[in-house]
Amino acid sequence: MQSEMIKELYAELYDQHQTHTDDVEFILDLIGKQSKRVLEVGCGSGRILIPLAMSGHDTTGFDIDDSMSNIIPGKIAAELKNIRWHRADAVRDKWSVGFDVVILAGNILFNIEGMSSGAEYKKAQELFIQKAATALSPGGYVYIDYSPYASNGRTLVRQGQSCEDDGKICWSWEGTDAAGNFEKDTITSGSFDEETGILKFKRFREQRLIDGRVIKDESQKVKHYATLEQIHGWLANAGFIVELECENFARKPIDDDSRNVIIYAKKRSDS
Repeated sequence: MQSEMIKELYAELYDQHQTHTDDVEFILDLIGKQSKRVLEVGCGSGRILIPLAMSGHDTTGFDIDDSMSNIIPGKIAAELKNIRWHRADAVRDKWSVGFDVVILAGNILFNIEGMSSGAEYKKAQELFIQKAATALSPGGYVYIDYSPYASNGRTLVRQGQSCEDDGKICWSWEGTDAAGNFEKDTITSGSFDEETGILKFKRFREQRLIDGRVIKDESQKVKHYATLEQIHGWLANAGFIVELECENFARKPIDDDSRNVIIYAKKRSDS
């Protein structure tokens, strides 16, 4: 019960604060006005999924967190019939097939849940690319927005680069929902192994509810920091050809100082 309350409060606060539309506008421009069959992996509360449906695309989304996707019905009109969503584990469950576009947005490759080791996390990242290829019809596209947090402040680490700090990371976020419940999330005590690309850190979550209760949660996290070269390799192995690669939504080219990468890759017709 307590874990469900933590998830529901976080989902509401996430939906309140994550309202940017620059990536949505960019995706709509990429896929064009002609109706496409679109699958969004980790659709959350529908921030991207809903506008795509409203623009005429036949959209399907899934998320492992019911607390997130349960918000979607309250944000759409009853007459919007070209949108559907369901609960699924992106790693362990099968993805539907026959899509024109698969969306891996919101830094999802760096936010995969439930991995117990860095090696398992790396395998899951590659699996996402492979599953995207399987979900797509020949000639379909995968959209990837990847911007992980690295201890050296960079995201596109090349071979031979070294960390620029002591390996520790720190991030904090807080908010209050409409009812007055408060949540604060903090990530501390992080370490980054440049050779393996493994990130380890602790996440602390504290909620102060209007009924006086205080709920605290602490968890150990492990993630794999994929380099741009690794992502290129996974895409090639899965039968993709990169047609667009840029740093931001203004299509700035990737360079050695880039902290983000956006990729739009086409599945080969013979794949």
